[in-house]
Amino acid sequence: MPHDLIPAIGLSVVAAAALAFVARALRQPVVLAYVAAGAIIGPTVGHAVGNVWPDAWPAIFPLVKEEASIEAISEIGLILMLFMIGLEIDLKQLARAGQKVIVSGISQFLLCAAVGFPFFLWLGFRMGGGRWDLAYLAVATAMSSTMIVVKLLYDKQELDTLAGRITVGVLVFQDIWAIIVLAVQPNLENPQLGTLALALLKGIGLVVGSLLASRYLLPHLFRSVAKLSELMLVASLAWCFLIAGLAGWAGLSRAMGALIAGIAISTFPYNREVIAKVVNIRDFFITLFFVALGMKIPEPSLRLVGLAAATSGFVVLSRFVTLFPVLYLLRSGNRVSTLPAINLAQISEFSLVIVSLGLALGHVGEEVVGVLVFTLAITATVSTYMVLYSHPLFLLLNRAFRRIGLRDIDQKEEREAEKGVEPSILIVGFFRVASSLVGELERRDPRLLKDVLVIDFNPEVHRALSRRGIRCIYGDIANTNTLAEADVEHVKVVLSTIPDPILKGTSNLRLIRPLRRLCPEAKIVVTAETGPSALMMYGEGADYVSLPRADAARELADLLLRLEDTQLDSHREQHVQELQAGQEVIP
Repeated sequence: MPHDLIPAIGLSVVAAAALAFVARALRQPVVLAYVAAGAIIGPTVGHAVGNVWPDAWPAIFPLVKEEASIEAISEIGLILMLFMIGLEIDLKQLARAGQKVIVSGISQFLLCAAVGFPFFLWLGFRMGGGRWDLAYLAVATAMSSTMIVVKLLYDKQELDTLAGRITVGVLVFQDIWAIIVLAVQPNLENPQLGTLALALLKGIGLVVGSLLASRYLLPHLFRSVAKLSELMLVASLAWCFLIAGLAGWAGLSRAMGALIAGIAISTFPYNREVIAKVVNIRDFFITLFFVALGMKIPEPSLRLVGLAAATSGFVVLSRFVTLFPVLYLLRSGNRVSTLPAINLAQISEFSLVIVSLGLALGHVGEEVVGVLVFTLAITATVSTYMVLYSHPLFLLLNRAFRRIGLRDIDQKEEREAEKGVEPSILIVGFFRVASSLVGELERRDPRLLKDVLVIDFNPEVHRALSRRGIRCIYGDIANTNTLAEADVEHVKVVLSTIPDPILKGTSNLRLIRPLRRLCPEAKIVVTAETGPSALMMYGEGADYVSLPRADAARELADLLLRLEDTQLDSHREQHVQELQAGQEVIP
């Protein structure tokens, strides 16, 4: 072990922590802070800055003269990161994914990589002589950041929307494509068909063996240690490093082995506990991985920054070119076809993992690493704002789509067919509560559903309601013209059941006034998150304001008062039967 290992690790952690605070204050991903920390204390950028400003930059820089001193320990971080990613891939759930998720998940990576080859060839990158710069850039830019995207969609409460599910599905498929890349990667130096086929066979054999072990052996092992938390952690790490070691022994990537190890036990009931125990250890080691990666960044130059800027523009454009047409042809509507492309408009930390392995294998040069690191910094920053303001960005893009003839699902003839039929109940926006309401009405009085009209921009909701004989207009309720064209002047009740954090471009409070103007005789029922906001809605003219948390509290209070009541069991059985009936539109 090098004598300067402990000081190098200490300096890396201190620098990473200091810049992480800066990144958080600027609302930027902390992974960029870790990479920047490595660049500053490392032997390349730190030395370059010292040469430019010798008086301002302390002579002690670069602090870490030899980045190889933490290479081994950073590889542990890489293995643990991919193990965690594998744990979060649920193959059973993926098998149940809808057509849109499967088709877009398979096609996105292939199409992005395909358009990447001519683009990076145009930029001057080549393959040959043992170098694979062109292939690495095409593959790396086809992947998006799970860490960034899931966090942003979770904060916006959009993970459970159709666009959110498609986005996450594409990310899961990207991880599966990464397994294939990692299986082939070590054999690129000898890219004969037989060698690549053998590498794929080894990878398939490792996957099959791991899945068989997880089916017949590991459940018994994990059950025996489930009550011993420290042993659960050790057993999980042992499994991770066993499969990673077998992958390395077979001539494959140890990182790929760790990913497979995580996938193999991803469906275990102990999955969440394993993640909770490994996450803290992983975070420490993965910090060192990204710091070590930052040390490999070449000295910044005008050419490097220009290449990164061009690559960033390509990443954003490639997501629209490869995702929008596929989803549009699957009749997803302009909105759902656009949002996943916006959500995925950045490259992945996984891209840096793959290219760093390629650098270690001698497949790429430091310039490729530098281009991708700067591209990650640019796209992570830009895409954060794109996701946060995805709805107004879509409205802007949708005007252009309509000008070039890309018609949305709200076809004119669809609205013509509704004319002359006057609904008495209008539901504006359709999500979980409205889905439960339809199921409840189907159970109690199905005839009432003939008087219901729904306005929403989820194409799956549109088709599901149409199959049930419930009228639905595809449209954005934030647009007053959508409400006006629906001809709802004579409705008796208007329901808005979606809470404000999920509504896009409007709020329950802002809906009241146009609804009162368009439906002067209707009783308007809206939804609030807090008591003060409910009072504001009453002041604006709402006839009733639903406060879901208060309704839930009343139901739970009734339940607590009935805990010793013999009727509780029958109430439970009735509830189970209702859930099993599956009458809701959104499961």
